[in-house]
Amino acid sequence: MDPILQTKLSFAPWADPRTARLPGVIPFELSDWLEVDTAYGAQMALRDHLILTTPEEVVALDESARPAALELFELLLGLLPGLGFGMSETEAIRPDGVAVALDREAPMHTMGRLLQCDICLMQPDPSGATDESVLTGAALCFPSGWRLPQKFMKPMLRIHQPIEAYTPDLATRVQRMMNGVQVGRGLMRGTASRSDAHLCDPRSEGELRHGTNTSKYIRVERQSLVRLPESRAVVFTIHTQVVLPEALSPEQAAALDERPIRLAD
Repeated sequence: MDPILQTKLSFAPWADPRTARLPGVIPFELSDWLEVDTAYGAQMALRDHLILTTPEEVVALDESARPAALELFELLLGLLPGLGFGMSETEAIRPDGVAVALDREAPMHTMGRLLQCDICLMQPDPSGATDESVLTGAALCFPSGWRLPQKFMKPMLRIHQPIEAYTPDLATRVQRMMNGVQVGRGLMRGTASRSDAHLCDPRSEGELRHGTNTSKYIRVERQSLVRLPESRAVVFTIHTQVVLPEALSPEQAAALDERPIRLAD
C-alpha cells in the first residue's frame, strides 16, 4: 500500500514556541478544533476500510459511555457544515463526496467515518476501581504503536505501559490537567516523530520500535482535549499528518533545523 501523505503540514509543534517546549499545552476555541486537510479523501477511504473489515480492532464503546458518545455525536453534527459537509436528517455528505448514514445506534462507528481524527472518550472509572480516567469509547484507526483492544477500559497509567517515561507522578499531573479542561475551550499539544511506518501502525505492547534519524517521513499528531457539557466526559482527539521533509514550509523547515526532532518524542 502506498503511504498516505499530506502535501503540507498544517501544524508543526516544533515551529511554535508555545508547543515546542514542555509541557507544550495551549488552549484553543472549539471553532479551531477539527479540520479537513489535504489527505482527507485518502485517510477516510482507509478509515472506511478498517471500520468495515476489522471493527473489533478500531472501534469500541462501553455501555456506560453511550450517553457521552451520543452527546458528542450531536455536538459534531453542528460543527460538520463548517468543515464543508452537506447535511440532511439522515446522512452527511463528506467533503470527498461519500455519503455516511447518521446512525445513532452506532455512534463511534459513524463518527469514525466522518472525521479524520481518531476519537477517544475518557471518563471516570464506572467500576470505581481507580481515580484515573479510563478509556470508555474510541474510534481509533491510526494508532502509532498500540492497539485499542489492549487499552480499552484501562486507566491512563495502564494505557501508557510499557512507556517508562510515563511514571505515576506524570500520570497524576496528566490527570490534573484533564480534570481542568473547561467546557467550551479545549487544550491541545503536538508530538512529532521520525517514522518509517504507515499511517495505521497498530502494535502490541512490547513491540516498541522507533524511527531513526534517517527515517523517511515526519509524523505529527495534534492531540486535543475537549469537555462535553452534559456527561462531563473528556474527548481526546488525535489528528495525524505524515509528510516528507520537502512538504514542510520554509519556516517549518528552518525551525526544524533549530529544534531537531528528538527520537524519544
